[in-house]
Amino acid sequence: MRGWERVLSVLEALWERGQVAGHGWTLDTELLPPHQQQVNALENQGLVELACREDRAELSALEERPVRWAARLTPYGHDTLTYGQSRPRAEPPPGEAAPDRQPVELIPSQMAALRVFVGLTGRLRVPPADGLAEQVRTASCDHGIKRWRLYLTPEQMESVAYGLWLHRMTGSAAEANRFGREYGVVYSPARASNNPSAGGVAARGGTGVSGRGGR
Repeated sequence: MRGWERVLSVLEALWERGQVAGHGWTLDTELLPPHQQQVNALENQGLVELACREDRAELSALEERPVRWAARLTPYGHDTLTYGQSRPRAEPPPGEAAPDRQPVELIPSQMAALRVFVGLTGRLRVPPADGLAEQVRTASCDHGIKRWRLYLTPEQMESVAYGLWLHRMTGSAAEANRFGREYGVVYSPARASNNPSAGGVAARGGTGVSGRGGR
């Protein structure tokens, strides 16, 4: 377990036990001594607050036993845990993407258009595919080549094509054209209308979703 993962696991344990207790504190009987030592280290980082004498006295009265040690998250610890649970996931190493997913690299303008598209979830008649918003949120950026990398299912690929088609119809065609050229997935209202089973989403181009054309 990496250092930051260990920190998050300790913070999560403190939060869960504090919620169960109802008063927000994790008590000395609820953590093993090695974990208490980790908590003590997190206090130095401002992520955890240790109970002072007055706090321990109040907890002892509540518990009807002596409480010699207790800890809870500070606001900074709470926010660290919240962010850590939602942080962008590290992209899988090459060759380790799920079998039903394809790595896709988007230029910044494509990614900006896609963020607008998933941000309209709930207002569109043809909504983004399931899981696409999460892929957008957790996408990683290779700043060296200025590309955003996502791992998409075929349904999500088609949904991206639809979002870029909306972007094309309201301003710029470059993003949709590039996506169709590189991944062979384009949206056509005519083909969608002629193929009701597609549910009105994107129709695939001639090269298919698994192949990439030239840039």
